[in-house]
Amino acid sequence: MDKAREDKRERILKAAEQLFAKQGYAHTTMEQIVDALGVTKPFVYHYFNSKLEIFETLSWKPTVACFSAMDFAPDDTRPAHIKVVEGLERLVRLALEHNPSTFFAYREPQVYRPEYMAAQKRVANAFYAKLCALLEEGRADGMLDFEDTKVTALAACSLTGFLFYWYRPDGRLPPEAMIKKLTEASCRVIGLRRRRRAQR
Repeated sequence: MDKAREDKRERILKAAEQLFAKQGYAHTTMEQIVDALGVTKPFVYHYFNSKLEIFETLSWKPTVACFSAMDFAPDDTRPAHIKVVEGLERLVRLALEHNPSTFFAYREPQVYRPEYMAAQKRVANAFYAKLCALLEEGRADGMLDFEDTKVTALAACSLTGFLFYWYRPDGRLPPEAMIKKLTEASCRVIGLRRRRRAQR
């Protein structure tokens, strides 16, 4: 896609994102998006077929970004617990960077098409498969302490998901402090140890 076309699409997405965040999907109309842009309807429809396509496009970008947080190069030989901590920090950082679109799926899950939800589930399943494998490796190395792997993975990542309910960009803590606090909380969930547990 050429840069001029991409720039116009991004302009539409940014305007729509603010409206969706403020009013919700149902109460946002194509007319409002057009008015916010100061363009005609054909301009918007040239780049997007529908309001739903705009909403799903906005939602997909943070979905892919956040669920790529546990992707590491094949030749990355660092210990598993180091990767897990880095991945959890990435997850929080990416969620905040893509706010408010990150949280559209939490606010209005009923909006999406079944095809979109299936694609989202595939990406999420791949993410959790990688995270669970790293958690089990870290536990075997004696650096993580937890019982149920899947429950631990879901609990550690749910701290980021719950940002939807209370996070405000202009809140008490600046983004970097929020990232640090949530990463530390996630590390407590996975039972991160300061030193390797003695082998029995």
